[in-house]
Amino acid sequence: MAMTKPAISIIMPTFNRLQFLRPAVDSVYAQTFTDWELIIGDDGSGAETRAYLQALDDPRVRVLWLPHTGKPSVVSNIALREARGDFVAFLDSDDLWLPEKLEAQLESLRKHPERRWSYTKFAVVDGSGRPVVAARLRDWPTPSGWILEKLLEEATVIAQPSVLVSRQLLERLGAFDEELVMCYDDELWFRLAAHSEIDGIDQPLTLIRRHGHHSGGDVIAWRDRRRVFEKALRTSGGSHLEPILRKRRAQMSAGLAKSQAASGRRMSALATLFASLPHSWAYPRCWLGALGATARAFAPAAVRTLVRHYRQKRRVHSMVP
Repeated sequence: MAMTKPAISIIMPTFNRLQFLRPAVDSVYAQTFTDWELIIGDDGSGAETRAYLQALDDPRVRVLWLPHTGKPSVVSNIALREARGDFVAFLDSDDLWLPEKLEAQLESLRKHPERRWSYTKFAVVDGSGRPVVAARLRDWPTPSGWILEKLLEEATVIAQPSVLVSRQLLERLGAFDEELVMCYDDELWFRLAAHSEIDGIDQPLTLIRRHGHHSGGDVIAWRDRRRVFEKALRTSGGSHLEPILRKRRAQMSAGLAKSQAASGRRMSALATLFASLPHSWAYPRCWLGALGATARAFAPAAVRTLVRHYRQKRRVHSMVP
């Protein structure tokens, strides 16, 4: 007998991290909207995680047992090919949804058929699920409509687990870029935002967890973020967004060089600077900052210590009336 097609397919890639996986799955079970299927792509997890996944006793849950790739974009795409719902939702295996999340999004999308995808406001929690309070955490707005320019300028941010998107639109535009280890979601958001209005839910129905077990690192993040903007430039077709894209590419190149220098990869930082000079010279603030960081990385340790002490003294003197 053929299975009934669900309204929403939920895509969850996972690799170990059982202490976070359990509450993530529980937050799916707790949804007030129940017409969903959960497709978990297991990226070669260990025995404990596999035992938990094998014990999930719900016909709406399917587990795909995959060899380890270390690339959530690849795992997510494999799971997406199995999706049958009219809409697709994404949930990382360490993040959480509040119970009304799917219901609120689907109800709002049905009221606005011109909007083919949706996102919610998000809050940040720690490894124990407690809210993270930090001055640097920004309360990002969740505007609706055409938001590509806002995304490019980081005037708003979309958290991957907050997204609900038409599967038909996703199939037409293509899924995640598998060359990217990180930031693959941003690349997809840019493409979606160029083809459809978005529906913003101004409630923090998605909880993003910060903890010490994240994969990747700063260098990979900067490298892949730069690739995202390079790809957007290649496909922009001379649009009015090109100046923004060029500036953002220069900023990503500078960030990559600084990150490489800070992590001791001095020659890589130097190579990044030389390679990016042709498209970064018009943005001296970005380029010179990266050049200074790289130069400091090449300086002897004793010189770097003297510079730090000098700067500390200047800060102290500047605070004395």
